[in-house]
Amino acid sequence: MSSSVNIALVPVEGDLDVTTAPVARRRIDYLIAHGCRRIFLNMADVGYVDSAGMGLIITELRRMRAAGGLLSLINVSDQAYIALRRMRVLDYMPVRRSGAKSRVTSLDPSVLPLWRMTFRADERTLSEARERVGDLLARLPFSADEVFDMKLAAGEALGNAVDHTCEGGVLVTVAAYPDRAMIEVSDCGCGFELSDDEEPEEVGPNAERGRGIRLMRLLADSVSISRKHTGEGTVVRLVKLLDASKATEGDLASAE
Repeated sequence: MSSSVNIALVPVEGDLDVTTAPVARRRIDYLIAHGCRRIFLNMADVGYVDSAGMGLIITELRRMRAAGGLLSLINVSDQAYIALRRMRVLDYMPVRRSGAKSRVTSLDPSVLPLWRMTFRADERTLSEARERVGDLLARLPFSADEVFDMKLAAGEALGNAVDHTCEGGVLVTVAAYPDRAMIEVSDCGCGFELSDDEEPEEVGPNAERGRGIRLMRLLADSVSISRKHTGEGTVVRLVKLLDASKATEGDLASAE
């Protein structure tokens, strides 16, 4: 289990049943009690969910909602997904099937943003910057849970940037496109890059940054980290795809 102040990944070892549910419950309860407000339950090894497992999911989801947080399931097998759908769990929480993460295609350079907002942030204004990102994303046709996740992802990017920037601070850009929202966080530090399929370091000077990258990858549809094209520093780009069926011209037209 890896965790930060706000986000944690909890693996379920084997089927989620009467024998494993108590272990998962203790882990989740501990995290909630210590202030964690975003928990992913990794169901990669789960092929079966019994009534005890369903009770765990529903109870802990309610606890997280009451605390202002969110619990979701990832890497859910087809069999477990069917059981969750029958119990209508899908109506109340994000559930991601195994291998079902959205594929993000490259943005056509000829496509201009419908709107774009840029502002500066530093260690004194991190909270305000996170709130501003959330307010901008809330104007797009995202669910409250999607805004919640992207606000957390931006917070991870901002925290890393502030730790590695120079006196010039951090620049944040939020842009809306017809099919996506894009958040860019750039610093003026020594520069860092990581390819989309490259795993971040487990140990060493960049280990903490690596944990933040893994969490951002859980929260966003796409995360890219590259050196600036001009000058020194790093640009972290987070992408969240829009559901085209929910988007309207009015939703996308302006950030004012």
